[in-house]
Amino acid sequence: MANSASGDSVVDRVVRVIAAFPEGVTTLQLAEVAERAALPLSSAHRLVRQLADHGLLDLGPGGTVRLGLRLWELVNRNSPTLALRQAAMPFMEDIQQVLNQNVNLAVLEGWEALFVERLSRRGSVTNRAQVAGRMPVHISSAGLALMAHQPRELQAEYLRQFEDPSGKVTSDVVRHLLAESARQGYAELAGVVDPDTWGIAVPVMNGKRRAVAALGVVVPLAEVRLQALVPALQTAARGISRRLDE
Repeated sequence: MANSASGDSVVDRVVRVIAAFPEGVTTLQLAEVAERAALPLSSAHRLVRQLADHGLLDLGPGGTVRLGLRLWELVNRNSPTLALRQAAMPFMEDIQQVLNQNVNLAVLEGWEALFVERLSRRGSVTNRAQVAGRMPVHISSAGLALMAHQPRELQAEYLRQFEDPSGKVTSDVVRHLLAESARQGYAELAGVVDPDTWGIAVPVMNGKRRAVAALGVVVPLAEVRLQALVPALQTAARGISRRLDE
């Protein structure tokens, strides 16, 4: 239902208000919310107050706005990734105990890898993958592992629309990376996001041999031991698949 001069609906505006918070930012001023949601200040104020009444936002003194605990509760209680995270956690913990480095779990969301879980320890190498964070498929080993085990039609659509904002990567390069990942059974990217790290990921497959998730590690570039890492990741991925099928 469109009920604004611009033709957008109440739902459109509510989504823009909630999505106004960038990654890692927990508090915004009301004026910032209005600007980021492309709304007049009066409209943003009204929507924020209504959402705060339901616990989805918190409106504090001085016009500060936070995401509400009720929103966190609803998302975590009904998350479509809850079963996946529960199935994966014991295996992720085992991998981390062995490596003492970053371990992450991702799903495919559009043309990006969406990270739904991550384990890290003090002293681990830099890992840009954050929970609820996204990375384009072509710069993430998890993204490549996921896309390499999707139907051909989806891969073809992805490659048709592929465009690297930096202009450094072509669709032919990505096609080769996907083919290599499918052939090897794992994806690897060295020094792409961070020059000192190596990302390695394997697919978590369903009964139709499609990747429903990717299990990955980020390790120091100088300490990569593919012969040990890949079998351990693949064994863990098979364990996750079995738990999901139970």
